[in-house]
Amino acid sequence: MAELPPGYQDIPDEDRARAQTLFEKGKRTADTNNFEYSIEMYLQGLNIDPENTDAHQALREISLKRKASGGKPLGMRDKWNLKKGDDKQNLINAEKLLSYDPGDLGNMVAVFQAAYKAGFYDTVMWIGKIAMQANITKPKGPDFKTFIILRDIYKGLEQWQEAVDACNWAAKLKPDDMDLQKESNDLGVQLTMLKGKYGVAKSFRESVRDSDKQRDLQRMDSDVRTDDMMAHQIAAAKAEYTAEPNEPGKISKYVDALRKAENLEYENDAIELLEETFKKTGQFRWRKTAGEIKLVQMTRMERSMRQAFQANPADEELKKQYAAFRKERAEEELKEYTLWAENYPTEASYRFQMASRLFDLHRYQEAIPIFQNVRQDPKYRSEAALMLGRAFFEAGFSDEAVDTLHNVMDAYQIKGDTKHKDITYWYARALEGKGDIPAALKSYSQVAMIDFNYRDVQARIKTLKNPPKA
Repeated sequence: MAELPPGYQDIPDEDRARAQTLFEKGKRTADTNNFEYSIEMYLQGLNIDPENTDAHQALREISLKRKASGGKPLGMRDKWNLKKGDDKQNLINAEKLLSYDPGDLGNMVAVFQAAYKAGFYDTVMWIGKIAMQANITKPKGPDFKTFIILRDIYKGLEQWQEAVDACNWAAKLKPDDMDLQKESNDLGVQLTMLKGKYGVAKSFRESVRDSDKQRDLQRMDSDVRTDDMMAHQIAAAKAEYTAEPNEPGKISKYVDALRKAENLEYENDAIELLEETFKKTGQFRWRKTAGEIKLVQMTRMERSMRQAFQANPADEELKKQYAAFRKERAEEELKEYTLWAENYPTEASYRFQMASRLFDLHRYQEAIPIFQNVRQDPKYRSEAALMLGRAFFEAGFSDEAVDTLHNVMDAYQIKGDTKHKDITYWYARALEGKGDIPAALKSYSQVAMIDFNYRDVQARIKTLKNPPKA
């Protein structure tokens, strides 16, 4: 094998074997369509063996199947709760986001960059090809910055063919940039003179499946489609709808085609058609679908504003705008979920979302009775009870918060996972609010022993042990 580049992180054989057990468990779980649990198994395995590109690819295929079955991106709360850590943890975080939203180009680039920083170069080469193809076929046109990121990292790895390809695409987007045109030519010369230091390594030759299979996977992903393909699908669906405008199946097919484009104009066309159909038929399912599209649009807007704020955290005006939009989004979501709950009173998920938005809007006393109702549903028992305890705490009902969260802790069986840490932490907060400092310290310590960097647990322990002098 040729010399490896500086910074490369090899994985010991014993770690590969340990990780393989988790990958196999993830595969078996995926076969039962339990996609979320399967994703978690693969991520745990990749945390041990981040260089297993077969596992990365298997995880991606599961993610695409999950999305095809209606799976949604990771929620805001789960995103904020991603564990902070080193470069490897950043890679796992980025891949989790990608697993829940497999067509998001930004997530692909984040995996690419994190893998490079962590020294997992097989993974760099695997995701790099996917990100490259996704950017080339991006519905609204390729992103210049993405090609530059790809080019620079490929140069760092001395993967000259890939660096040339990325630079050539960037040069196409800015044909008047003479420096970029010169670099494209220089890289071409470099390619003819030199070979990558590890370009013949077996793991790199096999890191990505053959191009035909990769193209099939890309077609599965509704986020990565060409403009021509989408336009053709929309035109065909519209023709069928126009021929039979009162046929529900034709309406649904046309709406689905418009939605898949993830284009604001197309989505607004879909909303208009859905609202007209609702008025004609009185069937609420059409109105609900229109609301779903509006919520998706607000999610995209929030993601865009968050990225802008994260890029400019010192911009106070941007911070205010972002905070105001988050409030507006929560209010709009509350209106939608309330309407859905009124029309589907037996669907607990809508009531849970209602209560969660009330909580986000600090309307805790309105949220409390809804969480109390929803926790009767086995699917939401622990989550609704946790949120109920938090709502009691935020509303100033310390005794009720302590008792509720204590009951949740007793009932929850899985020790040490994210939800268990959440429950224990908020139980400690409720105890602290009630003034039971010894019990609060004990619960905070339990969290710290599981995850020392969890939230502000270190600071709270120090403050309670050494309270400021009056």
